[in-house]
Order: sequence, then C-alpha cells, then structure tokens
Amino acid sequence: MSAEKGKFVLASENIAFDLKHRNTIKFNISKYDLAVARGRQRYSNLELAKERASFVKSKAINGLHNYLLQFEKNITANGAEVIWAEDAREAVQSVQQILKDNKARLLVKSKSMTTEEIDLNEHVEEAGVESLETDLGEYIVQIAGEKPYHIVTPAMHKSKEDIAELFHEKFDTPEKSTPEYLTAYVRVLLRNKFTQADVGVTGANFLIADRGAIALTENEGNAMMTFSFPKIHIVIAGIEKVIPELKDLGLMWPLLAAHGTGQQISVYNSIVSGPKKESEKDGPEKMYVILLDNKRTALYAKDDQFEALKCIRCGAYVILLDKKRTALYAKDDQFEALKCIRCGACLNACPIYKNIGGYTYDATYSGPIGSVITPFLKGFSAYNHLSSACSVCGKCTEVCPVKIPLHKLLLYNRRDAVKNGDTAWSWNMGMKAFGYAFINRKRLDLASGNLKNKLGTFSPNALGDKKSLPTFAKESFSQQWKNKQ
Repeated sequence: MSAEKGKFVLASENIAFDLKHRNTIKFNISKYDLAVARGRQRYSNLELAKERASFVKSKAINGLHNYLLQFEKNITANGAEVIWAEDAREAVQSVQQILKDNKARLLVKSKSMTTEEIDLNEHVEEAGVESLETDLGEYIVQIAGEKPYHIVTPAMHKSKEDIAELFHEKFDTPEKSTPEYLTAYVRVLLRNKFTQADVGVTGANFLIADRGAIALTENEGNAMMTFSFPKIHIVIAGIEKVIPELKDLGLMWPLLAAHGTGQQISVYNSIVSGPKKESEKDGPEKMYVILLDNKRTALYAKDDQFEALKCIRCGAYVILLDKKRTALYAKDDQFEALKCIRCGACLNACPIYKNIGGYTYDATYSGPIGSVITPFLKGFSAYNHLSSACSVCGKCTEVCPVKIPLHKLLLYNRRDAVKNGDTAWSWNMGMKAFGYAFINRKRLDLASGNLKNKLGTFSPNALGDKKSLPTFAKESFSQQWKNKQ
C-alpha cells in the first residue's frame, strides 16, 4: 500500500464516523440540493442544454490548439501578455518574476482552484509578498490554515458556529457572532486591502477565443475589485478553459450557475479583455495571462477502443505546440474530463464525498472529477486509489452539466493502473485468486465454511476496525440447495 493510499484509508475511516462532520456536510449539501432543484426548473429542456454545452466543450477541446492560438493572438492585440507554463514550477516562477519586476508587497486573490493547484499563496509568501484571499469562504480557510474543502464552497465543512469561534480566536470578534456581522467585518477589512494591493490574481471560468478575453463569474464582487484596483492583473487558467466564441457564454454561464449554486445567473459576471486603454481612467495598467498545462495534455495521451470511433467522427489530432506547449493527442475518452466547468455538482451528488469529505482526497480537486484527473496530475502509482473510491453509481455522470461520463472514466483509470503496473502486488495476486475461484462454482465449494472462517482470522481488520467479517456457514448456498433437493 502506498503512503498516499494508507493516509486515504485512515482518513476515510476517521471522518466517515465523525458524526458532527457528517451532520455539517449533510446540512450544507441539503441546502445546495434545494437551491439547485429550483435553479434547474428554469429549463424547459435541461438535457438539451447539457447536450449543447457538451458539444461546445468538445468542440473547444478537440480544437484546443487552434483556439488557444486564437485566444493568444486576440488578447495580445488587446494589450495583455500571454505566458505559457508547462507545469506548476514555470507558472510560479512567472508570477514571482512579475512580483519582483513590479516591486510588489501585497497581492489580493479571488477564488481560483487553478492557483490552489500550484500552491500559489505559499510560493508568493516565499518571495516576501503578502497573499490574501478575498472570497469569503477562501478567506475563512486561509485564516484557519487550511485548504479549500470543496471546489465551489471552500468552507463547506464548517458550521456558522465554527466560523464564529474561529473569528473570535483570530480577531477577537464577539463570541457567537452572526454570519451577517462577520461578513460585514471581513468586508471592511478587505476593502482596505484592495486599495493597497499592488497585484491582483484571478482565475478564469472561461477563455473566450474569438474575443481574446477572460470570463469571470462570482457572487461577492471581490473578483471584480481584485482586477480593478491593483495596477497589475495576473490571470492563471488551465488551457482547458477555452471556449470558441463569446456567444457560448449565453449557454455556459446559466448552466454553471444552476448546477454550482442553484441560481438562474450568478450575481457578477465580468468579461476582461486586457489592461486599461489610454482613454480609460480605471483598471490595471498591465495584464498577464498564464496558460497552465501541468499535465492536462496527459489526458490526451491515452488510447481506448471506444474513442477510436469518436476520432473518426471528430478528426484525429496530433498537435505539436511550440513555446513550451505539449503534444496533444485526442485519442481517448479521458480527454472528456477537460470539459469540466468546475461547478461542483458531481461532488455534491457523490455518496463517497458526502461520507469522507474533501480533505480525505489529499488533492486540489476532490470528488469524482478529482478522482479522475488527480492520477494524471500527481501520478498513478501514488493516486490510483482515488479511482477506486467510487461505488460506480453513476450519479456524477447524471448531474454533470457538460455530460462528462465520470464513472466510466474512473473505470478506465482502474484499468490503466493495472495495465501500467501501478497496483500493489498483493492486490494483483488477490484479484487473480478471486478470479480463479469465482469463475467456477465448484472451486468455491472446495473450501468448507470452517476453513473460510479460519482464513478470515489472518486479516482481522480486513473491513476496518468498525466492521467484522461475517461468519461463513458450514456449507455454501449451492451445497445447501443441492442437499434440500
């Protein structure tokens, strides 16, 4: 068992039996479920909208090379600078160089899972620059010394009582303060930081190829202030965020809102196409867009019989990108994971996530989508166990607004882990023994119930310390049936 798998098993066992945590997650996700149910009612034909969104994202991913170049050309013409980062190290070095060149002392940051992926806050602070989260949920977990618990709701694991206690401890606010009081407190604190910041960092929900612009969606207005007040605006986005045209937002934004928060549309939706022009008074003086690969193109470098048919339909892509871009190969169903719009719907629907929570995954992206992509980002040998943290119920696939077949991709990951030799020897031998025995009923009946019970004592914690193996009957069911006959 790898160290990562051992940590996962232990953390899963501990958190699954933490009733306080379970109740908090159950309550918060129940509120989400009610909101999403209302949000989805706006659609007369939700499946048709999802089919169209899936088509748009498939079109973008299959033509990724051309759309990225189009985006670069157009946003560069608008005055921004595009930086291609092959991995997290290159992205971090680019940010640190920008901070150094501009003698930055304070960086404000809006919510971005891509920045979490490269541990931006830690690396910014290493460079002697203060990095401050401005999304309320992200700010809560930052002052708690934690990472986001959920893709959309960073502090989902905390109750309002937990947050009140945290703020009392950190800022000496009144005990048992209300959410309204604490929100107002943070608003005042952050407004001062926005006006003092040298650099603002955002992610991008979408990269609009035909306009050379980024699209941001939010509910607090902090992202808008993050790129408006500081003189420098840095965007860090995964290459998969590209969409072909501006008109696609009319489809994608409402779907993201409905599945992410249950809203008909998010409160603030911004399109940013570059730094301020000479005729404009407000806005950043410089804008940098860092396009991050970080092994995303590894999702293309797979082979699957089913996708071979798809390649005939969509066209085969063997694309060599310069400027540190990586070769892309659209040959496998796993590339579907790049269609993700980070709405978090699959997490909230997943029975595993609801029981073990976000931190147990020990990865930037948790839940079903995280279990699919993390082995590619961090290595199959260390993280292939996440692909098995799935009951294959298919609920994640059912709720996905861009129709990613998540439960199938998890099965492909399991298959590839075995093919690549990334599973433990004991597991492989156990599966071979299992297959040998279960392929023939007579082989199962060779061992008596008494022998099976004795074999079970060799691993008393086979099901963990919360459960015990059942006692086998002296005769198997088939033997009992024959005797009755």
